[in-house]
Amino acid sequence: MSAQERIWDIPGGIHPAERKELSNRTPIQPAPLPKRLTLPLNQHIGAPAEPIVAVGERVLKGQLIAAATGFVSVPVHAPTSGTVSFIGPQPYPHVSGMLAPAIVIETDGLEQWCPLEPCPDYRHLDHGKLIERIRQAGINGLGGAGFPTAVKLNARPTQKIHTLIINGTECEPYITADDLLMRERAAELISGIDILVHLIQPDQVLIGIEDNKPEAIAAVRLALSERSYELKVFPTKYPSGGEKQLIQILTGVEVPSGGLPADIGMLCQNVGTCVAIHDAIIHGKPLISRITTLTGEALAKPMNVEVLLGTPVGELLAFAGLDRSKLNRLIMGGPMMGFTLPDFAVPVIKTTNCLLASTTAELPPPPPALPCIRCGECAEACPASLLPQQLHFFAMGQEHEQLKAHNLFDCIECGACAYVCPSSIPLVQYYRAAKAEIRDLEQKQLKAEHSKQRFEQRQERLRRAEEQKEAERLARTAKAAQAKAAQAQAAAGPESSESVAAKPAGLSDELKKLKIEASMAQVALKKAEKQLAAHATAELQAQVDALRLAAAAAQQALDTATAANPPAPAATADDGALKKAKIDAAMLRAQVRKLEKLDAPSAEQQSELTQLRSQLDAAEKLLASFDSAPAPTAAKAPADDGALKKAKIELAMKRAELKKAEKAGSDEATLNGLREALAAAEQSLHQAEEASGKPVPELVRTDKQPIDEITRALKTEVAFARADLRKLERDEHAATDALEQARVRLADAEQKLSEHQT
Repeated sequence: MSAQERIWDIPGGIHPAERKELSNRTPIQPAPLPKRLTLPLNQHIGAPAEPIVAVGERVLKGQLIAAATGFVSVPVHAPTSGTVSFIGPQPYPHVSGMLAPAIVIETDGLEQWCPLEPCPDYRHLDHGKLIERIRQAGINGLGGAGFPTAVKLNARPTQKIHTLIINGTECEPYITADDLLMRERAAELISGIDILVHLIQPDQVLIGIEDNKPEAIAAVRLALSERSYELKVFPTKYPSGGEKQLIQILTGVEVPSGGLPADIGMLCQNVGTCVAIHDAIIHGKPLISRITTLTGEALAKPMNVEVLLGTPVGELLAFAGLDRSKLNRLIMGGPMMGFTLPDFAVPVIKTTNCLLASTTAELPPPPPALPCIRCGECAEACPASLLPQQLHFFAMGQEHEQLKAHNLFDCIECGACAYVCPSSIPLVQYYRAAKAEIRDLEQKQLKAEHSKQRFEQRQERLRRAEEQKEAERLARTAKAAQAKAAQAQAAAGPESSESVAAKPAGLSDELKKLKIEASMAQVALKKAEKQLAAHATAELQAQVDALRLAAAAAQQALDTATAANPPAPAATADDGALKKAKIDAAMLRAQVRKLEKLDAPSAEQQSELTQLRSQLDAAEKLLASFDSAPAPTAAKAPADDGALKKAKIELAMKRAELKKAEKAGSDEATLNGLREALAAAEQSLHQAEEASGKPVPELVRTDKQPIDEITRALKTEVAFARADLRKLERDEHAATDALEQARVRLADAEQKLSEHQT
């Protein structure tokens, strides 16, 4: 076998009974036109389409009736002409029996087409326009989950797709829709492949078909003509039709765990999707019908039909001769990966490849599940080389992190593990439920993160708005301070030293006011400069400049007033004021030295240095005035309250230490030492009281008589009786008898206490 003809095998896999002969013996039949079509707005993976028609509106065959609402979305078209009769919830093909938004069309039987835009010479279109035509035709994958085809073709615009793989495997039992499609429409299939090749320019095209379809293989081989596309036929085994499994069979390359075929330069398309692309580009027809297999022993005439989307399932089965007395289960899809339909009212959608009407003998109900015996057959059958047994245990325990670590999302839900399980455990159901839980949690986390980001963005907007308001307020404050400083400077200029000396109290208040205004101006300037450093804007820069001028003016006014009116020396120097003056002078001196050490100070730093020097001069003058003031006389010294307070605290601490040592049972030597310390503290307190000049406190001793045991017991009884009565009164459901007994008890206890005390 040459390298080109080589076929690889996949791990695991099974060989269930195929039963394809039921429906592959007759040609594709046209399904009858129903009176009513129900078109769900979400027949694909992704966002549902949005209706663009109204109730009562007449539509034509092929007309757009619902537009795609996002990147991962496809539109919906009218499968025939008629009138829109309803838009809203309708039955949907899902195991839950849920309703879904849909457009209902009452058909008129005219089959009147809307204008089409065929493009047989598609090679003159650029990549984007060709992709857009496929998107607007409403095409999604017709062989799997229904992923939008245009999105799949454009998934890796910067990565080269070197291999295009066409999936004609159809490995699921019973289904023969792709088999009949390849037999009868091989030319359209090859035309669709030509369009894909023109779009993605792959290095090779591989067409994979299982060897149980000889007629389809012959038809495709004949249609290939002189094309270089390679047809690969390989042994039948389920689930060879899985995308990752088919890639491994045809190329020997495995798609990485959690990855996509595009990650390794490959792209897969179903044969039905290729024919739909041909119809959309060459003939301009949107996707409004598909080939569907009608099969099962409950049908008199199993067949493949070309059916309009939206056709009720019940009408199709009646066309195939359904015997409802024989019907056990109605399955959409095959027996391995399909699901049971709740009723016959659901419509055919774009992903409906099979309707299986089975009898009880044909597909008997599974026996009750038994405990796992750890035989390992599920692991041997898994085509993805997973560990189904461990996944089952983790799913039952809702251990989501373990499930993800064991690659749960690599499971294609083929059902091979459940098929071979001797304990009849519905493994795939556990996996589907676990996947849904994980997706739901991740979606909630995503919403929470999005909400957090929105909150943080809002907080940032509020912060910026608050900063803007604060900057404006500071600017107003600076202007006001600048105006007041100018007024004060103008008022202080013509005053003589005699007039100033005549009003010493008013001058002190004026200096204090100027000092406060200068400090406020400096604070406003510093805050504005910080905002400017964080967010450099022209508005903030203008505000900083204005604040700097205002601060300089306020400082100049303060310096002028201080120089013209030095503070008079006080008769008695205040120790607190002297200490504060020394601290202020030291801090200013340190700031000046720090700035003087700079090699190349900026203009702002030079301005700050000038202001600090002026403040330092004023502080040193104030300090000198304190030094020249006469010392206070001892006769008028205030009482030493601090020494008295300290003596009292010391006495209390010594008394507490002694009590603590007595309770702890310390030895006698330790206790004697503490008693001596307590006596010394008492003596120190007496001395401090005499030095303070305060009158000695009058000591009044109260002789407390000890309470006798009978009185204590009676009081305790009264307290308990009163508490029990209040508790019952608060209880809405308390019995009347209990309340009465509690009141009698309290009255007796109070009477006994009163009699004893008298």
